[in-house]
Amino acid sequence: MLYPVYAAKWDLSAAVTTSVFGVYPLSLLLVLLFFGSLSDTIGRRKTILIGVALIALSAIVFAIAPNVGFLYLGRVLQGVGTGFAIGAASAALVENNYTGNPRIASSLTTVSTSAGLTLALVISGLLAEYAPLPLVLSFVALLALTIVAFVLTLFTPHDETVGQRWTFALPRVAPGMLRPFVLATISVSIAYAVGAMFLSLGADMAREFTGTTNLFAIGALLGVSSATIGITALFLSRMHAHTTILIGGALSVIGLGLMAAASATGSILVLLLWCIIGGMGYSFSFTGGLSLINRTAPAHHRGATLSLLYLLAYVVQAVVAIGAGMLATALGLQMAVELASPILAVFCLAAVVLVLFERRTQPQPA
Repeated sequence: MLYPVYAAKWDLSAAVTTSVFGVYPLSLLLVLLFFGSLSDTIGRRKTILIGVALIALSAIVFAIAPNVGFLYLGRVLQGVGTGFAIGAASAALVENNYTGNPRIASSLTTVSTSAGLTLALVISGLLAEYAPLPLVLSFVALLALTIVAFVLTLFTPHDETVGQRWTFALPRVAPGMLRPFVLATISVSIAYAVGAMFLSLGADMAREFTGTTNLFAIGALLGVSSATIGITALFLSRMHAHTTILIGGALSVIGLGLMAAASATGSILVLLLWCIIGGMGYSFSFTGGLSLINRTAPAHHRGATLSLLYLLAYVVQAVVAIGAGMLATALGLQMAVELASPILAVFCLAAVVLVLFERRTQPQPA
């Protein structure tokens, strides 16, 4: 929500703002590549604390940013912090799940992601539009939330692996789970790729179609999508992973078609429909992929497996975000959407085909 404000203040092009966005997944994936298995040894708690502390530091960097260089630094710190926290937190949800429903952890992961994104869109839009110091207060709010998260994490149980020391090892797939890992990674990558289009170009599309520069109105409109992600996830905890992935791929194709239609027609109603269908597709794809991994990954290898999945998904997200920004700068917003949408649709259809093949060869539910 703040990218248009930075662009206007420092005369930044779409390529620059989307590259600022893209630095985040690039830095995150480096952490996942080299430290993806860290939480399997030092514990989920310590790894999450490291990540949250770095995110807090990034909020301070953003709040004092005098130029675009600080935005890149802030995004790097966010990426590194999230890289430490995300795999450990996802694994911790699985290992502290006492409901008896193995799929509840993946649903909660999706709901928490949705809640954070919705708050970011709506609150940052509100503060940027109506409060003084719009480029400061949003990050003060982020800093406050990270402090709360850090303190709460301190009160969680110690979970270090006794007698083991962490040694560097590139993330790898546990033996016997290559096929489910590939399918799960493609599904999560679909969610992240479509999400990258939404986050990097959505605010510009909303501003252009509505004819308003009111950031709160734009944030509320885009927040419909992220809220839909969370609401949808609440109903997925009883659904089999393969079915969830299949529906996610199909909904994502429909959502991409609506995105292209919204870009071509400039219709705010089509844009709103895209927000809803796209949010549902994200929720199905992301939740289904995580559910499949959570079910198949061995406990002693869960952190590394989840980190590798996130690593590959964030690579896709970075490529899509930066590529979309370059296309929008060179060819215009509409052409960027029209070129990117069919490419991502093929990616979604690949997931659908793989699920159908997997269910045919292994008909038992996942």
